[in-house]
Amino acid sequence: MFQKIKGFFGIEERNSTIPKEIIGGIITFFSMIYICSVHPGIMAAAGQDFGRVFTGTAIAAGFVTILMGLLAKIPIALAPGLGLNAFVAFTVCGALGFSWQMALTAVLVEGILFIILSLAGIRQKIISAIPDVIKKGVALGIGLFIAVIGLANAGILTTGGGTVIGINSVTSGAPLVAIIGLSLMILLYTLKVPGSIFIAIIASTIIGIPLGVTALSENFSIIGLPSAPYFFQFAFDKIFTLDFIIIIISLLFIDLFDTVSTLAGVAIQGNLLDKNGEIINCKKALLTDAIGTTFGSLFGITTVTSYIESSTGVASGARTGLASVVTGILFLLALIFAPLFALIPSAATAPALIFVGFLMLGAISQIDLKDTEIGIPIFITMLMIPMSYSISQGLAFGFIAYTLVKISKKKFNEISIATWILTILFLIKIIFISV
Repeated sequence: MFQKIKGFFGIEERNSTIPKEIIGGIITFFSMIYICSVHPGIMAAAGQDFGRVFTGTAIAAGFVTILMGLLAKIPIALAPGLGLNAFVAFTVCGALGFSWQMALTAVLVEGILFIILSLAGIRQKIISAIPDVIKKGVALGIGLFIAVIGLANAGILTTGGGTVIGINSVTSGAPLVAIIGLSLMILLYTLKVPGSIFIAIIASTIIGIPLGVTALSENFSIIGLPSAPYFFQFAFDKIFTLDFIIIIISLLFIDLFDTVSTLAGVAIQGNLLDKNGEIINCKKALLTDAIGTTFGSLFGITTVTSYIESSTGVASGARTGLASVVTGILFLLALIFAPLFALIPSAATAPALIFVGFLMLGAISQIDLKDTEIGIPIFITMLMIPMSYSISQGLAFGFIAYTLVKISKKKFNEISIATWILTILFLIKIIFISV
């Protein structure tokens, strides 16, 4: 049986092992489990029920991540996209006054359009049109981005204190647990202990109990029955209005480049590239992502997209779709073991994000930053991703910087038609779309 599993996922061809894939899948899950509580919390502002959205989130993330593993066979996990859900909750349902049912209808239409674009190979062509220098910048930027997310999740970073970014006290509470976890992770990784990231997450969770960070109630129960999810809650009465069309265009634009840049960044980190430098099974991965959005909308969930937290599993050795299958199964198990998974605080998973950020910066040693044609686009891309808190925004500024440098060098022949088009589209995004 193990040989069939290895053969199906191509584990040996990608220099991996079944244990590495399982551990990688588990670590990715722990890095993403926060979405099961964060997403329902955001959508509660739009009028949705927390418990029902929790169930829908776990179902959508579970089934679509498993599909990614079986169809595209790469270690990419999916879940409702942050930023996209905030756009729906606070702009579509808030400022514009649409119902969440109408918003889900827009997500459904977006997903169907993405399926068509993916089958036609248009999204894959967009990825191919991204210059290699920008792809490298995205991978580095994602490394910084997830490190910033980890620091924020741990409560170490703050916006107070009179500065743009400040640091909270790390002598107690969640920041202390995160610092201990990160120190343990560094120690285990340096000593080359297998599963060092996973061990550190579990240890941090246990350490958090006496420190009051890991909440263990007196009536704690491992198993808890989930609420019934929403199903097919759509409203089609305003689909031909201008506002509805603008919403769909916004969702398409935001999701398109978030997905493209995430896939590129994680693929480069894990060397999930074919002999032509293209992402392995890219078309199938993009199709899965599109199916995920459509599938999620059926269960009351906003746009489902690929997650940069997948890089934590890749950093732990995951290279195939088996890791995604493991992550997906754990999301489904979260439906009945929600109280158990809820024990793991963000302070325990934050060190994994911070440490993986370091691992993703390793490729910078192979880049000639003294060459302005390479250095400037990479610097702008990797800087703007964490500073804007958006992968697509970083990609946008990177494209503009790349084109500007080529123009200043009078190398117009090196700017492809696709690059011109994408640069113009990104300028439109920066000017008119803030998410």
